[in-house]
Amino acid sequence: MLENSRLSVVFITRKLNLEKGSVRLYARVTIDGKRAEFSLNRELSVSLWDEKRKRGRGHSKYVISLNKYLDQVFTGLHEAHRQLLQEDADISSKAVKARFLKEDDRGKTLLDLIAYHNSTMANVLRPGTMKNYYSTERCIKKFLEEKLKIDDITLKKLNYGFIVDFEQYVRKYKPSTRMGCANNGAMKHMERLKKMSRLGVRLEWLEKDPFVNFKLRFEKTNRQFLTERDLQLIEQTTFKKSSTEQIKDLFIFACYTGLSFVDVEGLRVKHLVKGIDGNYWLYTKRTKTDEPLRIPLLPKALEIIEKYSTEPRIVKRDGLLPRYSNQMINRTLKEIADACDIHKKMTFHTARHTFATSVTLSNGVPIETVSRLLGHTKLSTTQVYARVLEKKVGEDMRNLMDVMESKIKKQTDSRVIS
Repeated sequence: MLENSRLSVVFITRKLNLEKGSVRLYARVTIDGKRAEFSLNRELSVSLWDEKRKRGRGHSKYVISLNKYLDQVFTGLHEAHRQLLQEDADISSKAVKARFLKEDDRGKTLLDLIAYHNSTMANVLRPGTMKNYYSTERCIKKFLEEKLKIDDITLKKLNYGFIVDFEQYVRKYKPSTRMGCANNGAMKHMERLKKMSRLGVRLEWLEKDPFVNFKLRFEKTNRQFLTERDLQLIEQTTFKKSSTEQIKDLFIFACYTGLSFVDVEGLRVKHLVKGIDGNYWLYTKRTKTDEPLRIPLLPKALEIIEKYSTEPRIVKRDGLLPRYSNQMINRTLKEIADACDIHKKMTFHTARHTFATSVTLSNGVPIETVSRLLGHTKLSTTQVYARVLEKKVGEDMRNLMDVMESKIKKQTDSRVIS
């Protein structure tokens, strides 16, 4: 038995298999005569256990490894006891055991916090949002493994230095599926970690938020969109390859409806409804926010739906349009842009921006209406998407000039009459 102040740590055995003569090892923590025990999940033959030394007997690889593990457990239990003393916490055998097993709040780790967040938010946040949190989790695990050479870290060790080091790592982080993070991509990872650290503070797993002195620095970006000329070029170009032609149609459809990739992919026949105005509408929901969408179909969008209305594979699954992976679509859109001599980075989401600018806002549709069509919950979000084009600015100024000229004419006529 080994003792330290009021703490006693001893390893004991219990018979596991009488026929084979094997035993299972346990750690017993005693403070002020009160015990707490837990299994070490280790077994060995009775003949290999030295009851006096409380260690394995012999020099086999298993015994040497076992004894090293017992030393680590012994040291870890005394470290848990020391931490509790330093924190002026209530000292008991159960408290030491809980701290060692990381079952107490102060012994919680970063991965514990991430797991808690993801499990509790899985039914609250949208799948697309959770996918981003899982991406951040993978990035954090890589950082711990590659830079800190550890599997996990206790929350009490999270500080400003950890946050800054992680930021530098995440800027260079390159998932296997894509390029490294640009500034805003890195900031998104930092933003998600910040939200989880605040959760840790609310749960009282963290004494203070390590992000207190850290500022998220997002860069303003110009949303890429196609002009009316760009859109006409794509519409008027025919591709021999059927998959390219179909992806072109999907993109154009999104340009005239404002739907995101996941919302276009989820369209079914039941979503096509004839409205009270006698025209066809799409009645669906935005996957990202669960906001209802009511979109009157413009002629070009309806034409594309009708084009595929008899396609056997689409009809069989009760769909409206062909389906392709987002990766294949974006790869093909690059080829389409090159073929049409459009020098812009085109992704499927470019269609959503195009709808908000060239198709609606620049043609006089009020921004409040555009906001509803896009399924935004805040008008400020639409203001970012829907950039006012020079053409629209020019039209507005010409209208203003007409109003001012009319006022001047009225004033002149009034003076003449008097």
